[in-house]
Amino acid sequence: MQVMTKDTTALSDSEIEEMANLCVDREPRFDIGFISKVKEEWVLVSLVREGNKLRGYAFATLERIGGTPALLIGVGLIDRNAKSEQTLKALLIDQLRRALLAFPDEDVLIGSRLMIIDGYRLFQGLEDVVPRVDHKPSGEERAWARRLAKRFGDEKGLDDRSFIVTPSGSGPVGGLDIVAPKAKIPEGTEIFFKTVKHEKGHRLVAFGWAMAEDLASGKLMR
Repeated sequence: MQVMTKDTTALSDSEIEEMANLCVDREPRFDIGFISKVKEEWVLVSLVREGNKLRGYAFATLERIGGTPALLIGVGLIDRNAKSEQTLKALLIDQLRRALLAFPDEDVLIGSRLMIIDGYRLFQGLEDVVPRVDHKPSGEERAWARRLAKRFGDEKGLDDRSFIVTPSGSGPVGGLDIVAPKAKIPEGTEIFFKTVKHEKGHRLVAFGWAMAEDLASGKLMR
């Protein structure tokens, strides 16, 4: 797997077409029009290839939210095959390295919108993942969910107790699309998706913390 990350402004029409073709016949149907719009909303795009074949991509940004370092994955899609988890891992390693360079010696919040339970693979190895089993989110954690929902463009659609966003408009809704049947998911996590109808655009806002020492040691990039 080879990962290339660049500014979204450098994304070509042929690359956008490749990205759209990954889900042309299935949900979430991120088509050329949608991807072109997302290109204007995010700073970085990572493309994962196996040889010449595109296997996945992610639109992301490294920024500070109220002074806090954050890596936000606005839209991500992984090809559904036997190597889907390997593709996601390649994406994460590249982005975490960039987070380390951008925010040395600092803890970094990692956030995204999940469509199905497999998306929790994004947070493997992170600390204080929210929502998580047997944990009641604090007021500050609910505030973080609101901040992230606002950054993702739909703060009004968020229920800050369930962390579920219900879309206010029509058309495709961004988020992380991955199906990884063999991925290790924390037991009981499925409870957070009981009312998530991803085909209707429902998303679960989730986040966790990449600790400075884990980034510096490379623990999260193995």
